[in-house]
Amino acid sequence: MTRSTVFAPFEVIEGDRGRGIVLVADHAGRGLPEDYGDLGLPRSEFDRHIAYDIGVETVTRELAARLRAPAVMANFSRLLIDPNRGEDDPTLIRQLYDGTVIPANYPMAAEEREKRLDGYYRPYHDAVGAMIASVAQASGAPPFILSVHSFTPVLHGRVRPWHVGILWDMDGRVALPLMDMLAADKGLVVGDNEPYDGALRGDTMFRHAIVNGFAHALIEIRQDLIADRQGALAWAGRLAPIVEEINRLPDIHEVRRFGSRTGPV
Repeated sequence: MTRSTVFAPFEVIEGDRGRGIVLVADHAGRGLPEDYGDLGLPRSEFDRHIAYDIGVETVTRELAARLRAPAVMANFSRLLIDPNRGEDDPTLIRQLYDGTVIPANYPMAAEEREKRLDGYYRPYHDAVGAMIASVAQASGAPPFILSVHSFTPVLHGRVRPWHVGILWDMDGRVALPLMDMLAADKGLVVGDNEPYDGALRGDTMFRHAIVNGFAHALIEIRQDLIADRQGALAWAGRLAPIVEEINRLPDIHEVRRFGSRTGPV
């Protein structure tokens, strides 16, 4: 786990903001500020998916390098607070995750909840919002936002057959061509809103893309495929030309509001 005297809640990877692409990685990190110790957990728990998205940091760094695009990555573990949830989401700070009880998260005083929001969650989202605004200004057009995640091969005993899934709500400008291009590789099983539904009110894509009408998608790569550096680099290499092609589509850099299946936007 990452330790430092001054804990930075996020990292910005610089790139050519004029390209009109923003990469985000909500669960790239598994760090904790020193005053939280290990949240009462064995350190081995921070090697699991419950703490972070395995492989995503390397994929995001390499994809940013290949695209020459900027990225924002969260450094803190989702066990501290989950940046890919709305502030009112009951799973924002989990007490139980995939069979593991998180002792430091229960009971949760209102003051402690606000401390985590102010210290980690909100600075990360401020950085994402600032990057999106900066890219829009530099490129002179609405940006294309891609969120990078990974998922476990098995959950609650259920085998997940997909190699990769694309999560989206009602704006298919990125999701549909992305799925088509990935599925051109007949060796890949591509999920449409699998293994999760992309309509999650208040999550990162809702907050920064859907409400603003920006083209976007969330990609979920099965973590065993990117757990080592070789696999992560291979997936970044697979995705980079696809993202480049999507970035050239005529409607990608337009504001278009499609709404949300979660309710009025």
